[in-house]
Amino acid sequence: MIDPLFALLIAFAFSGILAVLFWPAKGIYATYKKAKRNTSRVLIEDALKHLYDYEERTVKPTLRSIAGHLSVSSDDTIQLVEKLQSMGLVESNEDGIQLTPKGRSYALRIIRIHRLWERYLADETSVKESEWHLEAEEKEHNISTEEAETLAAQMGNPVFDPHGDPIPTKEGEIPKRKGMPLTILKNGEFGRIIHIEDEPHAIYIQLIAQGLYPGMQVKIINAEKNRIRFEVNGEECVLAPLFAANVNVTPIQKQDEITSDFKSLSSLRKGEKAVVVGISKACRGPQRRRLMDLGVVPGTLVIAELESIGRDPVAYNIKGATIAIRKKNADQIYIKEFSQEKLN
Repeated sequence: MIDPLFALLIAFAFSGILAVLFWPAKGIYATYKKAKRNTSRVLIEDALKHLYDYEERTVKPTLRSIAGHLSVSSDDTIQLVEKLQSMGLVESNEDGIQLTPKGRSYALRIIRIHRLWERYLADETSVKESEWHLEAEEKEHNISTEEAETLAAQMGNPVFDPHGDPIPTKEGEIPKRKGMPLTILKNGEFGRIIHIEDEPHAIYIQLIAQGLYPGMQVKIINAEKNRIRFEVNGEECVLAPLFAANVNVTPIQKQDEITSDFKSLSSLRKGEKAVVVGISKACRGPQRRRLMDLGVVPGTLVIAELESIGRDPVAYNIKGATIAIRKKNADQIYIKEFSQEKLN
């Protein structure tokens, strides 16, 4: 005869296993279904973004391009496109696969969240620039429309992301991207960077490693078939045309619009004085606010007082206080020669 206590223990154990497996919302099966559903939604949203990107570039998307972008098989891609069609998000005809108005609206909503989150990371956090895009790729699928609008309002409803891409409005409107690739400028011509493409990520990493960012003024020194030499912030840069094509600029036509480059604070030697003219747009978020709180604003007199070994950091006298600033930050502070103009 079975021991009643043993039978009771078995029953409790079996009940526990069933609870772990099938508990509503938190059980293994519910978690599996949610993960599967989320994976399906991510594929749908990434496919819509891909189709919108091709539409913007007037390139015809194909099943192969979708499969390559999503890293899925051809069979899975066919099933995905059929699902998109059944949802009324795309249509297929002799012109290929195209977004419907409903699909385009959905794609713009995801793009809005992505670019808002990149703006948030740039302005409000210390996340590295090279990580903004990848983090936004994850976050765009997990933020609701309501949360996105709250975030946008907190940031003052920004119009552009930190790469220079326009942020779609909540109504789904988006201005056409202006400018032209850096490769179009000819020798001796000037331009201002308005956008740096963040895909492919490998190219983007190389571009930010060169210290490029929207707002910088460039001058073409020598454009050749295999490389483009240009000057930016007083330094010479060299890019292959493949990389330079991912940098969009607007040409500067009038001579009086072309501003001379300023020196950076890191060039100041011990005992020398200078006046701050601005902080680079590449200095964002908490670091930018810290420098401004310390008095690093246009018109402020700065004196280099102490230099450590290797000149990193250097201590500067700013409004009567001695403040140590690292070279990477001093490189982002622009100065001009001290004269008798009014100081803050």
